[in-house]
Amino acid sequence: MRVHVVSDVHGNAEALAKAGDGADALVVLGDLIDFVDYHDHAGGIMGAVFGPDAMATFARLRRERAHNEVAAFARSLWTSLDDPGAVVESAIREQYTRLFAAMTVPTYATPGNVDVPALWPEYAGENVRILDGATAELGGLRFGFVGGALLPPGAIRRRGGAFRPYLRTEDEVAADVAKLGEVDVLCSHMPPDVPELTYDVVSRRQELGSPTLLRVISEQSPRWAVFGHVHQPLAQRMRLGYTECANVGHFQRTQRPYVLRW
Repeated sequence: MRVHVVSDVHGNAEALAKAGDGADALVVLGDLIDFVDYHDHAGGIMGAVFGPDAMATFARLRRERAHNEVAAFARSLWTSLDDPGAVVESAIREQYTRLFAAMTVPTYATPGNVDVPALWPEYAGENVRILDGATAELGGLRFGFVGGALLPPGAIRRRGGAFRPYLRTEDEVAADVAKLGEVDVLCSHMPPDVPELTYDVVSRRQELGSPTLLRVISEQSPRWAVFGHVHQPLAQRMRLGYTECANVGHFQRTQRPYVLRW
């Protein structure tokens, strides 16, 4: 059995269309949408709407960790539009049309934080199974799926705005993990809570990893734990006991799937 795994596609439908070549199945671990493209300031939804100069300023403020300035600048951009929600939804739907059409092999997918899970059923064809807090059997192994990324402790989930990321509390993640039971392959968008797997060496920031996922790895010792979310991790792969842990992204840039064989 050969399964290809990708994460953090961020709009790269051309590479996604080739990701399943030679595989029995494709696993997609979320972040299909290209919202802000830090490599190409003209790309992504915000680059297309506001232009590369505005995105260069946005990216600089993010690098400088000027959080208040970032928020104020983003607000000034969105308030310049008559209906920012409609603009964003239209752009997301256009991307989903291309991205789901690119999944031509049997595909098992869970959403990332830069996704709108409620829209997925409209675009997923018969060959795409959407799984979040659910399992699937592939080649005799039990795959468990958990989508989204973690809401920072104490943060309030945003209700309005042009785009709402798919963020979850650790309790919500734990509730979904409890539905999975014993798994052979743990599939998530977010990483387990291990510093080497959660630190991004380019943005120089520690992303949030899930203690619940780490507990599952420690207690169940699945054969693999695969995830994405952190684009340039300090460690791409590491072994925790019996489990091979692998960050399978940043697929938008690498265009290479991670291969599982058994």
